[in-house]
Amino acid sequence: MSREVLLLADALAREKNVDAEVVFGALEAALAHATRKRFQDDIDVRVHIDRHTGNYEAFRRWEVLPDEVELEHPARQMHLSEARRRDPDVQLGDYIEEPMQAVEFGRIGAQAAKQVILQKIRDAEREQILNDFLARHESLVTGTIKRMEKGNAIVESGRVEGLLPKDQMIPRENLRVGDRVRAYLMRIERSGRGPQLILSRTAPEFLVKLFELEVPEIGEGLIEIKAAARDPGVRAKIAVKSNDAKIDPQGTCIGVRGARVQAVTNELNGERIDIVLWSPDPVQFVINALAPAEVLSIVVDEDRHSMDVVVDEHQLANAIGRGGQNVRLASELTGWELNIMTESESAAKKQQEAADLRALFMDKLDVDEAVAEVLVEEGFTSLEEVAYVPLSEMLQIEAFDEATVNELRARARDALLTDAIAREESVERAATDLMTLDGMDHETANLLTAKGITSTEELADLSVDELAELTGMDEERARELIMAARAPWFA
Repeated sequence: MSREVLLLADALAREKNVDAEVVFGALEAALAHATRKRFQDDIDVRVHIDRHTGNYEAFRRWEVLPDEVELEHPARQMHLSEARRRDPDVQLGDYIEEPMQAVEFGRIGAQAAKQVILQKIRDAEREQILNDFLARHESLVTGTIKRMEKGNAIVESGRVEGLLPKDQMIPRENLRVGDRVRAYLMRIERSGRGPQLILSRTAPEFLVKLFELEVPEIGEGLIEIKAAARDPGVRAKIAVKSNDAKIDPQGTCIGVRGARVQAVTNELNGERIDIVLWSPDPVQFVINALAPAEVLSIVVDEDRHSMDVVVDEHQLANAIGRGGQNVRLASELTGWELNIMTESESAAKKQQEAADLRALFMDKLDVDEAVAEVLVEEGFTSLEEVAYVPLSEMLQIEAFDEATVNELRARARDALLTDAIAREESVERAATDLMTLDGMDHETANLLTAKGITSTEELADLSVDELAELTGMDEERARELIMAARAPWFA
């Protein structure tokens, strides 16, 4: 029978054009499957075929688990203490094996074995086709819609199949079986049915790839697309940069009489595309991205990574766009949070911020309104700035003498220290409250308070997913803590 195994493996490898190792693996799986069927219990079997002689042997296996874990499948799992009585060197996660009688090759349920072998080979063929496709480094897939499944499209491109999910189709786009379609390769999913290409027609990367097709200068490196943002099927923005001073990146991407950008628009079901000139200066980039609206001024908040953009009242609708579309796309394109406002709204906001700062300085520094007003007018925006700005800079303020400056700095530092102590005491109180829960430890309590969870009530209001995401703990641990926090609800 050993010679028969070798001949079968060689014949299948040649017929299906796959590696002989794949066929041996399929044969081992088939023999293991047939061996398992002789037992009523759900045992684990490993079969090894000698690649040179064709002889094979079977082993029954048990996975080694910690002693404190309850065995869900005793027929194929074993506690560490019992495993070490058989093999003192075994470790957690290893397998304990013992030889067993393998089924006769000629008595295997032929149909079952054949199905296992053919499925393994089909998977290997699909994997080989996919690897050949990926070796070409293609991210833009062109194919034909082979069939529709629950609103999703199955796209056939050569010997490769891809899935275009419904939520990755351009809205109001009517795709039908037989249509030629282009899409961007988002990722590859590997499931029981083998690897599958997941495609998208809504991803910003799809827009970029289409421009690379239509504009040769992009492929040559003369023009770069630095960013892209889309409202699929409606409007999009791309930011372009020229690496050659003689080339106009916007005009080149638009093409003669708009031919190039129109070709991309047609592919995207009429999506209107704004081509924006990229700038290394974030403020200028935002101004370019908000076109055609004209910007009067911009206030940048580095800490919040946001900008207050002031426009003329007559330009407000253009800047915001229908349903906020223009400002939303400009924000995605530039990576900054953009707040559009008129001059009057900007002035009102500045007045409110100045009033809040005056109140802060009067309260924390114990000064009158006149002193607080001087600090605001000189551009101080926090207690930290008053406390730690270089002494030489504060001495340049005409309204203050050296003694006043030193006193203000000392009061600011005292106020910051007092606030820090108060925060620390608040955290300690919160951690003490959380420590009353069953299963809570100091490390977890401190982590929760650092994340803003300062009471058992706040913890109880969280979902398991929220707590796991917030702290990085596993879902089982998160569930235990939340249920402990909710215990008073059911008392």
